[in-house]
Amino acid sequence: MGRLFGTDGVRGIANEDLTVELALQIGRAAAMVLLEESSSNKPTVLIGKDTRASGDMLEAALTAGLTSVGCNVLSVGVVPTPAVAYLVGKYGCEAGVMISASHNPCEYNGIKIFQKSGYKLDDEIEEEIEDIILNNSQDIPVKTGGDVGNRAFCKTAVNDYIDHVVSTAAVRFDGLSIALDCANGSASVCAKEIFARLGARCLMLFDTPDGVNINDGCGSTHPQELMKFVKDAGLDLGLAFDGDADRMLAVDENGELVDGDRIIAICSMMMKNEDRLKKNTAVVTVMSNMGFFKFCKENDINCAKTAVGDRYVLERMLKNGYNIGGEQSGHIIFLDYATTGDGELSGVQLIGAVVKSGKRLSQLAKIMTVYPQVLINVVVTPQGKQKYNNDEYIISAVQEAEMELSGNGRVLVRVSGTEPLVRVMLEGEDIDQITRLGNSIADVVRQRLS
Repeated sequence: MGRLFGTDGVRGIANEDLTVELALQIGRAAAMVLLEESSSNKPTVLIGKDTRASGDMLEAALTAGLTSVGCNVLSVGVVPTPAVAYLVGKYGCEAGVMISASHNPCEYNGIKIFQKSGYKLDDEIEEEIEDIILNNSQDIPVKTGGDVGNRAFCKTAVNDYIDHVVSTAAVRFDGLSIALDCANGSASVCAKEIFARLGARCLMLFDTPDGVNINDGCGSTHPQELMKFVKDAGLDLGLAFDGDADRMLAVDENGELVDGDRIIAICSMMMKNEDRLKKNTAVVTVMSNMGFFKFCKENDINCAKTAVGDRYVLERMLKNGYNIGGEQSGHIIFLDYATTGDGELSGVQLIGAVVKSGKRLSQLAKIMTVYPQVLINVVVTPQGKQKYNNDEYIISAVQEAEMELSGNGRVLVRVSGTEPLVRVMLEGEDIDQITRLGNSIADVVRQRLS
């Protein structure tokens, strides 16, 4: 077995890749590591989950593992991922665990662990947990009698998180009519209350989770229904979250999508104008649109570029003291208020920018020109993912495409950190040209790695 932890925790098909046995092992190994570092004899670990049917099963296994080694568990039920990151610190827990596979279909699930600071686990701690599970590097002590951990349930978690997100708003949203697409996921328990409390009239979409409909034709990965609804209903804007509500994409009053790049541009400009943009810098990944880099240059904003993955964005922000960063997918970190990406908090900040400006979202979105972009996801084997970097045929195909673009576009081919995919992305001025080149590279990747 390879590494358990990817760029965003442990993920896989529940009961196939991510089994109850593995969840139990993760709980036991994590408890052992936490006990080594904790001053408490019984540190408390907070556990939250999204709305997937497999969430209860995996939570039970994790709870068994944690308590068997002497950790207490505080179960907060269905909450967004950023709520776990926030509540860990608020409740004084030693760690937090979110059970979710984010934007993936219901058959997938995942385990993401946060430190007591609210930040994701350091690589070194993840590696120690992996070593215990995969290599039996240490004997895990099993507690008995009164030394076994206990499980408690928290009924205030959702309200405490709502209070926190609402507190980040600088203005009210009175008079605005907005649609909220909750992806039948975690946002279903709190999105309406957050935005209604700030004065907005909220029309809800996909907020009736049944365990299997999470991300199914809805949410930030499938915003088409929201786009149509906002336009047909004559609303001011719409927000689409993913399954665990750490991502958000917006829709303007015309039904046009406003992606993460544009949201970061709008909010960065607002923060710069209010002298709140620390070190005059926004952090994005190499997948951000060419238009974002041009926006930064035209508006005298520094742009720090990282590898793909919110953990790399966060690392750069913490290292250099920046306070906004994120991804085109809508995973945006406002470090003044949160330790991880937060879709609902991002929505509050974006609508705040709209209200302050006195403009429509479509007008604000024009701050950045979006260049045509083609993204092709090629399904590959696990072995194929390992071979990608050294395949001379793929390297040659990429070089040929770059030569044809001659500096008027770019090619980025990368392995997904969370899925069995190689992502082929091209940008340029001519959509037909980059589509042709993208399909040509994708065909080579498919032949060589599938």
